Formats: sequence, structure tokens, C-alpha cells
Amino acid sequence: MSRYVDGYVIPVPTAKLADYRRIASRMAKLFLEYGALEVRECAIDDPSPPFGTPFSKTLKSRDDETAVFSWIIFKSRKDRDRINADVMADPRVGKLCDPSDPLFNCQRMVYGGFKTLVDVVA
Repeated sequence: MSRYVDGYVIPVPTAKLADYRRIASRMAKLFLEYGALEVRECAIDDPSPPFGTPFSKTLKSRDDETAVFSWIIFKSRKDRDRINADVMADPRVGKLCDPSDPLFNCQRMVYGGFKTLVDVVA
């Protein structure tokens, strides 16, 4: 079965990484509650790979920021669209995020929805 993936990379202030992790854990539970199959949130560990373009360059990260690479797996794009709408309409989301003190700059998020080409699991 082909699955659908939302993927994103964001620069999170390193000083707020623990707060981000706490909120991301709660958001992950909401996505799973509404039907997502998997949620992953990963903090960069190797910011200077020997090949390719580093995430920090794409994000224009500052020294006090950590790149977070994340993805959510859904059964289909239709499910993704429904689940995203349901999660964003859930009143618990508003309680997790303080718009006057955002954890990261949404304008610098790199985001997209992806069709699965290869799906191999050990």
C-alpha cells in the first residue's frame, strides 16, 4: 500500500529545544489519535555532512539554532488532508502554542507532502 508523507524541516532555537520536544510529543499524540500512522521528530546530529547541502544552509540557521527534521506518515493524501484539518481544529492545539512567543519561525519552515516511491522496512 502506498502511503503519504508530510515532511518538514525547521530551525528551532537551541535554548527552546526541550520546549519544542514537549509540544511535539503532544502534537504527535494528537496526529495519531486522528489517524496518522507514524510521527517522527529528529534533531540534527551531523550538521556538516561531507556531501550535499547542509540543512543549516537551506534554513539559513544561526549558531543558536538546531535543525529539526520531521515527518508524519498517513494512509493516503485524502487521509492526510482530513487528519491535518481535524488536528488544526482541535482546541488542544491552541493550548499548546502561545502565538505571542512562537517556538520557531513558521516562515522559515521547509515543508511538503510526498507520494511514497519506495517503502522498505527491516
